[in-house]
Amino acid sequence: MKTPILILLNAGLLVLFIMLFRQRNLLSFNQGGRVWLTFLAVGVITLMDELTSVFYVPAEAYRFIGLNAIFFIAVTSLLIRFLSTRLVEIAEILEHHGLIGGGVYSFSYLVLGPLISFVAVASIMVDYILTACISSVSAVLNSVSFFPVLSQSEPVRLVLVLAILWAMAGLNILGIKENARFTFMIFVLAAFVFLNLIASGIVDLDTGSLNRFQTSMRDGFLTLSSGSLVNSFDRFISNIAFCILAYSGVESVLQTAGLVKDWREIRRSYVFLALTVGVVTPVLAALALSAPIDFKAHEGDLITHYATLVNGVPFGIAVASLAGFTLIMAVNTAFVASSELIERIAQRYGFFWLIKTNRRNALYRIHLINAALFSAIIFITSGSQMILADMYAIGLVASFCINLGALIIYRYLKGTKEVIAYNTSRLGTLIIWVIMISCFIFLAIDKPYGTTLWASVTGGVLLAGIWIARRRSPELRELAKADNEMAMILYLSESDDPEVHLFFRRSKAEGGPVRQNSAYLTFYSPRAGAPVKEGENHFLFPLARIGLFHRIVGILRVVEYELADRRVFVHFGWPLSSWLDRFSIGVMVFNLMKLPRLFPHFAFDIQYNRRPLPARKQEAEIK
Repeated sequence: MKTPILILLNAGLLVLFIMLFRQRNLLSFNQGGRVWLTFLAVGVITLMDELTSVFYVPAEAYRFIGLNAIFFIAVTSLLIRFLSTRLVEIAEILEHHGLIGGGVYSFSYLVLGPLISFVAVASIMVDYILTACISSVSAVLNSVSFFPVLSQSEPVRLVLVLAILWAMAGLNILGIKENARFTFMIFVLAAFVFLNLIASGIVDLDTGSLNRFQTSMRDGFLTLSSGSLVNSFDRFISNIAFCILAYSGVESVLQTAGLVKDWREIRRSYVFLALTVGVVTPVLAALALSAPIDFKAHEGDLITHYATLVNGVPFGIAVASLAGFTLIMAVNTAFVASSELIERIAQRYGFFWLIKTNRRNALYRIHLINAALFSAIIFITSGSQMILADMYAIGLVASFCINLGALIIYRYLKGTKEVIAYNTSRLGTLIIWVIMISCFIFLAIDKPYGTTLWASVTGGVLLAGIWIARRRSPELRELAKADNEMAMILYLSESDDPEVHLFFRRSKAEGGPVRQNSAYLTFYSPRAGAPVKEGENHFLFPLARIGLFHRIVGILRVVEYELADRRVFVHFGWPLSSWLDRFSIGVMVFNLMKLPRLFPHFAFDIQYNRRPLPARKQEAEIK
């Protein structure tokens, strides 16, 4: 029965890929004088990172939580799919602000400022470093598992690991277009091997395997439903934390957003990942963990050994070869995503020598530096997969926490009015953030090696970031575009009108007439850039190190002192956002209510200017 099923499966896959290869611009296309990657190319690059986790995470999860790993790897897959929708939302917000690429760094810089953004840089760089290191080590372990002489020689393993790292550096130096094509070919091979393995495993399921699977499902539900709510949440967090590495690399799509045309390609890439690795990983983990295997003896080559059980040694060798290739592609993903991150930082702070490209438009200097850094970590840890795995998750979860926390703050400040094309539930984002924060705390306590590395790298990057931000920050250029209070006072003083009107307005609000006794005031964030001045009576004031309300009070104090002989009218726009959509609007209005008591001689007005109706509606109203 197995043979006809596998023949039909492989025939279907062959037809599918033939149809794909006949598509034009399948992986990349030229537009606007540059090469863009398609959602499929970016998705496949990230898939190679996520898919590799199946070769070591099921055994690691089983070592800590037993058969419950089957249940919680599936639950974690669902959680990651919900999290990926928030990453799409972040990609759309970044594009709206003209910040293409950079991922967690760009978003944390926009929302939280330069200092916290360097914490995000440290967290994500720890993730990329360990992705490259653990993937190269695991690739060697799986590839030599059938050769005892090689597997027992530590110097040989280290040489092979270093060879993989520097080969991937060379591949990236050749250029991103060749990179995407090569990665897609590995994806085609992986599709055939993994689907054949899954189909064979399902056909070979016996009573013992089904009983172990049912036991995992039952115990998993009991873990969440028995005891108090606090105890259930504690057990849920600990189990999720041990399984979350199964989906490491999911943030790489957001990190490489600068390689695609717009954020919609990012959304398609995440849908592609949900339908591929989001299904394959939990299914394959369930099949392998429910099989009659001595897990202690096969922690390093669990999937390879399982393939040998279901289809014999030749197929096991094929899976081991695939493991080597896919794990090598995870190293490639680390090179691609980390170079994108470093490029954004170098552009922002003016280190243009670092991002000089070769004839193939590759960031060869960054790739060479990364290869040297990854090699140093291999020497420090002696290529130990256990130590690298203990260090891995903390940086990944930290980057999730920073991303989600920044998204919550952004939505609190901006609501959904500014970015309406794509937005998700704020309550759902808050729930996922609480889960990730809890996982971070658990891992920080349970994984002291990872905590030490993350804290050390974060501290070092943060100190360097403070030094760089003070001397080369692009905010300094934006602050130079700001006006000061006395410039506004001098402008208003030129008018003989006994009245003075101050209009506080957003940068994209509709302006008013240019009158000598009127001034329009706009506050802006230096991180987002100064808006364009729309008239001689339009004044820009930066928001830095002080809140909006205190900035308004400071300006009104100057007006009160300098224009004491004038009647001052202060105008605010009517807030249209609901308290649920933008809770901060209630805080702002509450503060504005204090102003009449602070300035009893000023007249305050909160108004809404009606938008002009279309011509047809105006005619209808007249009739």
